[in-house]
Amino acid sequence: MRKIGPDGQLERMICNACGKKLAVRQGIVLEGAISIDHTWDYFSEKDGQVDHFDLCEECYDQLTATFKIPVETEEQTEYL
Repeated sequence: MRKIGPDGQLERMICNACGKKLAVRQGIVLEGAISIDHTWDYFSEKDGQVDHFDLCEECYDQLTATFKIPVETEEQTEYL
């Protein structure tokens, strides 16, 4: 769950799974987190619904550990 301030800057982020408050400074999340923004489309029971949620790194690891097919990963060599 994200809270955006009146200036458009991120003020707060809370993990939707465990409720952990993630450290945010000057609009930047200072620890591992993933944000999901997904618009459901045709052929789903949620057509037109838009979901937004955030997970801390620990909850992400717990969730993906249950996958029958592992998450594909690659190394990023340049950081922007």
